[in-house]
Amino acid sequence: MIIFDKYHLFNLQIKPKMKESIAELNSQHVGKAPVDVIKWFIDKYKGKIALSTSMGAEDQVLTDMLVKIDRQTRIFTLDTGRMFYETYDLIEKTCVRYKINIEIFFPKPEEVESMVNKKGINLFYQSIENRKECCKVRKLEPLKRAFEGLDVWICGLRRSQSETRSNNQLVEWDEANGLIKLNPLIDWNEDQVWNYIKQNNVPYNVLHDKGFPSIGCQPCTRAILPGEDIRAGRWWWENPETKECGLHNRKK
Repeated sequence: MIIFDKYHLFNLQIKPKMKESIAELNSQHVGKAPVDVIKWFIDKYKGKIALSTSMGAEDQVLTDMLVKIDRQTRIFTLDTGRMFYETYDLIEKTCVRYKINIEIFFPKPEEVESMVNKKGINLFYQSIENRKECCKVRKLEPLKRAFEGLDVWICGLRRSQSETRSNNQLVEWDEANGLIKLNPLIDWNEDQVWNYIKQNNVPYNVLHDKGFPSIGCQPCTRAILPGEDIRAGRWWWENPETKECGLHNRKK
């Protein structure tokens, strides 16, 4: 006889219903302003929703919107251990500006230590497999822990950011994590993001002013050249279709 605890019963009974409601949620919120979408989801999933921020421009816009709606809603970020100093500085500035506490999740030290000792400190340059393993250890595992207790995670994805994100929707089902994934800025363009930042005096990473439209780990991010795609500086040694760390891979 198989015995299920409350957590597994929830996943078996409730999660499938949430998954089936994705099309309805998209239809319900089509054309709505991001702030209105965020407010609706916060009201419906109070205490079970959080913003996952990478401290990029889009996520700073969402942080500003979120704080103005409900300061108590969780905001968390991942510290991979290989971040730019400017990113750490922005975390502090954002917390001070909005009087909030951004939760920070770190990779497990023993997993990082094992990986680096086996494959080298900069293993990610050697192969896509190595790079994905590094992302898994430094990002995906901490993200799993950050997701505990959530039904919805808010992301700063936009369709125009890259080839790999052109088919993303406002509301999606994250099969890997069993969560609703909300992308309030999915239809925004670059100008809309920066107009909001300027109009609302939102703090942002100073590297954006130095040719870094997309900022991740320091060894895996470079400034882009004139005319390049805005995510060309992320894992620049790889082909465009592989340039995701696994956080936003979608299962059909």
